[in-house]
Amino acid sequence: MTDRTQGGGGFTPPAGAKGPDELRYQIEQTRSQLGDTVQELAAKADVKGRARARAADLKDKAGAMTVQLRSSATQAGHAVQERATRTGHQAQERASRAGQTLQERAPVSNAVQVYRRNPRPLVLSLVAGSALVAAGLLIRRGRQARQARQARRWWQSEC
Repeated sequence: MTDRTQGGGGFTPPAGAKGPDELRYQIEQTRSQLGDTVQELAAKADVKGRARARAADLKDKAGAMTVQLRSSATQAGHAVQERATRTGHQAQERASRAGQTLQERAPVSNAVQVYRRNPRPLVLSLVAGSALVAAGLLIRRGRQARQARQARRWWQSEC
């Protein structure tokens, strides 16, 4: 057997006691240290207890993260809702403006649609309109020519 008092062991006997009271005190201290050591070893050997403690820690952390994630998700949901509302209002305004533009252009587009279906009436009306304009111009020029002749005759008669 090896002697633990020399070198390699973890136990060192108390140095020489000077009296029975000191010896009792040293024994009590040694028992206390030995009890603490035994409790530490028992705690390390208690795998179930350590697993339960670790599980409780992880459960607490998971609960805290759940609360944090719910809060983040709620904030993100509010932000998305605000953006969606803003985008919806913008789209509604654009659609309203586009509708007004279409209403303003509707007569033109209706005429274009009629022309695409059957261009003859439109062409005929354009030709007839052009003929009326030309006739109006001819009538106006005729009046101007008549007035110019009358003015010349009057001038000649006066001079």
